[in-house]
Amino acid sequence: MLGFLVRLLPFWVREPLLIVVGSVFGVRIMYLALRDGEWLAAGIGVLFLVFTAVRVHTVVRALRARRTPSPAATADGTVSDAAVQPQPLPPAVQRPTPAAPEKEPNAWGQAVAAVAVFAALGAAVWFGPRFLPSDDVSAPQAASCSSGEAEELPGAYKKTTRAVTGDELCKALNRSDLAQLLGTPAEKATVASGSSGTAPLTDGKVAQPEAEVQFDTYTVNVSVTYNELSIAQYVKLMKFGQETDVRTLTVLGRPAVLSSDHTMKIEINLGSGGSGGPVEQGPLARTLSVALDGKDRGGYYDITVWSTSGALPDDSVLLDIAEKVLPTIPERTV
Repeated sequence: MLGFLVRLLPFWVREPLLIVVGSVFGVRIMYLALRDGEWLAAGIGVLFLVFTAVRVHTVVRALRARRTPSPAATADGTVSDAAVQPQPLPPAVQRPTPAAPEKEPNAWGQAVAAVAVFAALGAAVWFGPRFLPSDDVSAPQAASCSSGEAEELPGAYKKTTRAVTGDELCKALNRSDLAQLLGTPAEKATVASGSSGTAPLTDGKVAQPEAEVQFDTYTVNVSVTYNELSIAQYVKLMKFGQETDVRTLTVLGRPAVLSSDHTMKIEINLGSGGSGGPVEQGPLARTLSVALDGKDRGGYYDITVWSTSGALPDDSVLLDIAEKVLPTIPERTV
């Protein structure tokens, strides 16, 4: 089909296009063949260049024929006298007025126009996707946080004037560059949620909002506990409980501590019996706890990362998330 369309083009459009295409492909294939040592590809490149040379020879012959038209010749190759000597006209016959010769199209102009059109089409194909918006509507969209404006906050949030809500915490965590911070830039968030709950074993008196964003590889959870427990006291509790892989540090000018612990795995059977399996030990999780202020007067952020495979990112990933997310968490006042 393409060859048929090419044959329909005028000679002075078709031939320059074939020359440009043949030379570009030939030079490119020869370069790749010589670089990789592929002799078969080199032979293909030579064929392209030979094809281009034949087209160039055809165009040169056509240009010479247009510039020097030959006189009419006889069958044996000699020029007839009739073609050279003008024949006298009868007296009674008047010489007709010759029609104005039609202006032939300029061959070089057509060739230049053909090359320009080819270059414009190539530039449009090459640069078009970089500037035009993508129309791929089938690509999965990143999950967004659900609005919790109608959610009634527990009484602990009214007593803690600086407590942030779960919806605000989710919006701060669900950043567009979160996957890149995790080292998986090609992934998109599949689940993003936030809740405004209270800390366990506090009778609903301590506000503890949390947010969670899930990816195919990692899951990130951020929570804020508004109690009077400082990071220094928290570290002492870890040592008393013989915790391992504990490392103290400073994040954003605040005391912080890194620790590891296993998540819990719970299976729920939604069948007729409604029973579930026993609570099992889940994959290992890495948590970065950061004090709410530089003076460590109580309360802390928890940034936890884990994966179903059990693989964990480097500690530097949690530090990067903390440095990006924590400054964007607002403080709510009433």
